[in-house]
Amino acid sequence: MKKNDVLTAEITAIGSNCEGIAKVDGIVCFIPFSLLGEKVEFKVLKVNKNIAFCKLLDVLTPSEDRVRPLCKFYTKCGGCQLQHVRQKAEFKIKSNIIKDCFKKIAGLEVEVNPIVKSENEYGYRNKMQLPIRSINSVNQIGLFYENSHRIVEIDECVIQKPIFNDVIKAFKLFIAETQISCYNDESNAGLLKHVVVRDVKGKLLIIVVINGKELPFKDRLIDILNGYFEEYSLILNENTKNNNVILGNKFTVIYGQGYYYDEFLGIKYPVFPESFMQVNDSVKERLYADVIKRLELNENSVVIDAYSGAGIMTAMMAKTAKKAIGIEVIPEAVKAGDELAVLNKLSDKMTNICALCEEVLPDVIAKEKAENGSISVVLDPPRKGCDDKVLSAIIKAMPDKIVYVACSPQSLARDVGILTGSLAWTNGELKRVENFVPRYEIESVTPYDMFPKTKHVETLVALKRV
Repeated sequence: MKKNDVLTAEITAIGSNCEGIAKVDGIVCFIPFSLLGEKVEFKVLKVNKNIAFCKLLDVLTPSEDRVRPLCKFYTKCGGCQLQHVRQKAEFKIKSNIIKDCFKKIAGLEVEVNPIVKSENEYGYRNKMQLPIRSINSVNQIGLFYENSHRIVEIDECVIQKPIFNDVIKAFKLFIAETQISCYNDESNAGLLKHVVVRDVKGKLLIIVVINGKELPFKDRLIDILNGYFEEYSLILNENTKNNNVILGNKFTVIYGQGYYYDEFLGIKYPVFPESFMQVNDSVKERLYADVIKRLELNENSVVIDAYSGAGIMTAMMAKTAKKAIGIEVIPEAVKAGDELAVLNKLSDKMTNICALCEEVLPDVIAKEKAENGSISVVLDPPRKGCDDKVLSAIIKAMPDKIVYVACSPQSLARDVGILTGSLAWTNGELKRVENFVPRYEIESVTPYDMFPKTKHVETLVALKRV
């Protein structure tokens, strides 16, 4: 097998990125947008020893689970991977990925609860990030192709809130009318880099990311936006670095108040341009409510919210618990958490610590364990999972309950393996522990369809000390 070969095969498995897998002459072929049992024609793009990365050319024998994608840009941009799949089959694919990760990575057999559905399969995302680029002197706004910095020019995105399509129209008009310079990755020149939009119950935070300090024609941009939206804020963000990080550190409000309030599960909170929020409002409510339920909190409970962000979940726990402590490294998020405590009259029960979780968690756990005896820990880390120091501190303290929320099944399975004892570090290498005695019982593994039609899935795991 070599590059550019056109081959035919049957899909015999689904990979961790929701791609179809076929085996040809001993080589494992990864074929995106194909389904289990389908006979497909595909082109080989790259061969690496016994693995090949391929492009789907034709579906010769379609699966019963195949449906027509709703988006006209599907397979081009890197946003969605499962628009061609019936919802029931999408849920099965995601549940199997979680189950396989636990088995292959941690050696754990787990039962996966039915996936918690999103209210909407489409039009659910409350945040959109639009790259703007100048390619061969042509200005483009849209989304990136998969694993590239090339732009797919779009006029709509079917998984975003419909109101965001007007943002695309407004900025296309602004760029065409003013001929403002747009960013080029190779030269690190040009001004407009990204537009980031957040919806807060119909009110928009529109962040313009620039490779500079001033936005020319801003009055004209405000005029154009006023023609589309009743209530919005326009915020300037400076990012002159040539890297994959979208937002810089400096925000300047040039129209509107710069933030809006939201409320759910009894907690009122401000949403700022840099706030971390789950992208699917309906699933977010179910997820957070289930976190509280799994913790079984009462007036004597002490809970530590590691990786607490802006403190929304910390506040929810503080409503019921004796004390809730949030740990977060981003100063702006911690400040928002402190304001949240005051706003919801929880300052006497809620504490926010600004630090790296791995640096302070050991001492925090030890102190609270000594003073209160019984503690619980909530883990909601970034995609890479928990730092080893965090897991070591938890294992040393042995809290009664651990609730782990993850957007990566792979890092989730690894970390749960370490917490339960099925995985351990040996001579700098993470290895399976044969016939281990578990420290924690896995009470439940529940997926949440936070990201319909994409390869991503949110998962909640509840652990109870044995």
